[in-house]
Amino acid sequence: MTNAIIEKAQKRFEQSHQSLSREFAAIRAGRANASLLDRIQVEYYGVPTPLNQLASITVPEARVLLVSPFDKSSLKDIEHAINASDLGINPANDGSVIRLVIPALTEERRKELAKEVKKTGENAKISIRNIRRDAMDEAKQQEKNKDITEDELKMLEKDIQKATDNAVKHIDEMTANKEKELLEV
Repeated sequence: MTNAIIEKAQKRFEQSHQSLSREFAAIRAGRANASLLDRIQVEYYGVPTPLNQLASITVPEARVLLVSPFDKSSLKDIEHAINASDLGINPANDGSVIRLVIPALTEERRKELAKEVKKTGENAKISIRNIRRDAMDEAKQQEKNKDITEDELKMLEKDIQKATDNAVKHIDEMTANKEKELLEV
């Protein structure tokens, strides 16, 4: 039963890591990355539809995204959705595909994005610590209910802390990698 607490916490840690990964993917590093367009919704026959369900997105060059719609009639809608998004990239429509040229980042913008990455990483660590607190509270509650002994509680707390340390270390690594990617010219 005590392992269930740690397993639950580790599942939640993993969800935090995945969430952080998605957030980092949305931060553009001056390189083309298809995940930049993941959040874009296109009005397709009156229904908001994710862009990646309407078109194939490829990276023909380091700083170019190529959006090829499956249905050519949706080209204008896709172009409109990209313009309306917060990407800040102007789509070039040639009648059959849309090209997105990712501008090179200025040094100042790179540093701003690196700060944003640090802040996002810190927020992820806060969520990890909240998960740890919940797990510790659950373990203390079990000890209070006489489901586990005081010694078992101490061991469980150590295991929870060890799992938390690993999760925080993983977040630090993810943050450092994203910062390195941003600051590379």
